[in-house]
Amino acid sequence: MRVEGRDFGTGGGGRARLPVVSSPNLVPALTPELASRIRLIGPNLMSSPLASPTIVVFDSGLGGLTVYREIAKARPDARFIYAADDAVFPYSRLDETELVARVVTVMDRLVLDHDPDLVVVACNTASTIALPTLRARFAVPFVGTVPAIKPACAASTSKLVSVLGTEATVKREYTRALIRDFAVGCEVTLVGSPNLATLAERHVRGELIADEAIVAEIAPCFVTNGAGRTDTIVLACTHFPLLIERLQRLAPWPARFLDPAPAIARRVVDLVGPAANLPAVATTRAVFTSGTAPSPALAAALARFGIASPGADRFDTSSLSA
Repeated sequence: MRVEGRDFGTGGGGRARLPVVSSPNLVPALTPELASRIRLIGPNLMSSPLASPTIVVFDSGLGGLTVYREIAKARPDARFIYAADDAVFPYSRLDETELVARVVTVMDRLVLDHDPDLVVVACNTASTIALPTLRARFAVPFVGTVPAIKPACAASTSKLVSVLGTEATVKREYTRALIRDFAVGCEVTLVGSPNLATLAERHVRGELIADEAIVAEIAPCFVTNGAGRTDTIVLACTHFPLLIERLQRLAPWPARFLDPAPAIARRVVDLVGPAANLPAVATTRAVFTSGTAPSPALAAALARFGIASPGADRFDTSSLSA
């Protein structure tokens, strides 16, 4: 396993365990109102398909839009809430304790306001750090997002695979455990990109991003070993598929960029069941924790994803920002 850029290390001894933060002084206490709406028993499984389920898709910013799009295709009858915690984007600037507390606080509000049947955490960093705490706190089922290392290594012909993620995701022991468990026969290069998520966010918000800035972030993914070259790249951040056309165009040679969104949508259908043979009646509302109204360019981008009137459900959590 190769790590490009910063050397995060793997720690000493045997395999480290995924950190779980559940101490009362780290996780916000339940209010009486919220406690009446949730139970601390972990995730439920659906006993039968749900008609028009309410699904929250949660991310630190706009990366989860690609995940939302795939789920909406699979369950066009659902009621969606797309929640972007843009007040503290990017999550990489929070340490683990701050991130867990932040995600739990925002999720408390989302569960209270929307009473979802299922929550999709469309963020690798939040999934690998906060999911255990979320599943312990809420009865609602959670679907997380993890690097698609197993299918990437199975599909690779050259057996040279790169995992392109944020620096926070790349340094997680969870990611390294996936490589140890599922990358048999493959040489995996971990690439922690410090800027690509922000570039993708800016792109969706209508800013012009220079090709050179993208090339600098993806160049370490492309490796040759004399016998072959990288043919599969795992996009281990949901923001990155927002730039998929440019990634493909700017790659130094053709490679498969593996988007996790279709697999996440399949998992959602496993839990809530397939759509009934009924006319699509889906509604989607966007929530921005910054309380800032989307710019015209962002509103137009959201409309292309099928999200209209995104300003209706803003709620301000700026006082909670780290």
